[in-house]
Amino acid sequence: MTSWAKSTGPKVGEAISDKGRTIAVLPIGATEQHGPHLATGTDTMLAEAICGEACRRRNVLMLPAIPYGCSFGHSDAWPGTLSLSPETLTAVLCEVASWAVEANGIDRLIFISGHATNGPSIESAILRLRYKYPQARFATRGLWEISEEALRLYTLDAADIHANVAETSMVLALDPDCVEMDRAEDVEDVTVGLVWRYAMPAVTKNGVVGRPSESSASLGREMLDTIIRDFEKLLEQAEGEDWPEIPEPVKGGQM
Repeated sequence: MTSWAKSTGPKVGEAISDKGRTIAVLPIGATEQHGPHLATGTDTMLAEAICGEACRRRNVLMLPAIPYGCSFGHSDAWPGTLSLSPETLTAVLCEVASWAVEANGIDRLIFISGHATNGPSIESAILRLRYKYPQARFATRGLWEISEEALRLYTLDAADIHANVAETSMVLALDPDCVEMDRAEDVEDVTVGLVWRYAMPAVTKNGVVGRPSESSASLGREMLDTIIRDFEKLLEQAEGEDWPEIPEPVKGGQM
């Protein structure tokens, strides 16, 4: 069993005590508006589904997904968003990770985010955790950062990813009841090449960036299969990675 939430306490303990099983994955999503056509839990759904299947294949423990992220960029322009502050999300991640490390023996933890602006909070948590637990290792990836191909798929129609063809197609493949395709409205990404960063109400009238009208369940299944496969490879690399060797200093420097 690789799902922490669906396992009993003794089974979690057994899984962790097995040789090579001190690695775990924590999916982090968000609850926020995704335009008029897509479910507010999209980011959590995708993070949980991709992590869950990759962890099952690699026999890696997956912690329960966190369904709230930092969604300040959506403000209250549209209904549906529930956000944590950046500081609160950092604190939550630190506390969950501390329990995983101290009380359960996890010493390698990968944070996987389904929502872009969770990034600063996750990075802040890693800085704190790395300082507090120098014997442990921590890493993070957004779903679109799992591989070059994942990034290409996520940004087919928009670099500023939100309720676009990728997210809509993958949710169609996972749970079509969470998509109302007859309400999908396309909005071109106007942020490409700009210097400043903008909150969603400044760049879209309906909370969408991209062309969700081009979405399909078959495309979503192909995307999911590719990203899951690439995450499986990343997990395999992470499991086999040893601490780096510290090179000896060269006396007097080296030209």
